[in-house]
Amino acid sequence: MHVWGAARDRDGEVLLRIEDHDRQRSRMEFERAILEDLAWLGFKHHGDIVRQSERGPIYSRALQRLIDRGLVYGCTCTRAEIQGSGIGDQGSGTGEVRYPNTCRDKGIPLSNDVGWRVIMEPGVERFFDEILGPQEQDPSEQCGDLLVRDRLGNWTYQYAVTLDDHLQRITDVIRGEDLLPSTGRQIRLARLLGRDTPPRFWHHRLIMKSPSQKLSKSDNDTGVRDLRASGWTREQVFEKAANLKG
Repeated sequence: MHVWGAARDRDGEVLLRIEDHDRQRSRMEFERAILEDLAWLGFKHHGDIVRQSERGPIYSRALQRLIDRGLVYGCTCTRAEIQGSGIGDQGSGTGEVRYPNTCRDKGIPLSNDVGWRVIMEPGVERFFDEILGPQEQDPSEQCGDLLVRDRLGNWTYQYAVTLDDHLQRITDVIRGEDLLPSTGRQIRLARLLGRDTPPRFWHHRLIMKSPSQKLSKSDNDTGVRDLRASGWTREQVFEKAANLKG
């Protein structure tokens, strides 16, 4: 609702992108559920659907520029090893575990069975959120060097959406406030990839399954589908979303 409203107000267009970059977890039924929900809500997108699972060559070509500049290295650390490093979020308030750049100087080749990371040097990224106001984030303190390709060969969310936003000329990114911590690192990465002016960001509140648990595709939640099944009307869904805008 927020997305289509902003597009209408700015005489813009909404593009539909299926973020199925994780080949092990993505399912065609997830895409079908999204399309069914959008149709029920009466929302239409412009142009063809873009699927990240089909864009591997594009991601490889773009990253090669950073590889040529010496900004990408191989990483053999597992998630368990990183979580066990004892390095927290360094006061960023996100609760995420910061990668301590363990492999940065090891010279590990960029093979298919290791993670690929982009170097995040210290520095603050400042941006204005259209809902939450002025923000400051230092990616090097929040997350450390950024994983852009995992050990299974999947391009990561952070890399895929950043490059796609750049190549698709996305002007406004409207998403849940749970993704606010990702913004600074995406702005930094986009600049490294050649984007001079970042998009505008809008981070809205979430419809929650419980006070502490958000809706998740991995838990078979689609949000709208569940509300439809429980008897909600389209107008009730719109009203609920409108109340979360601020």
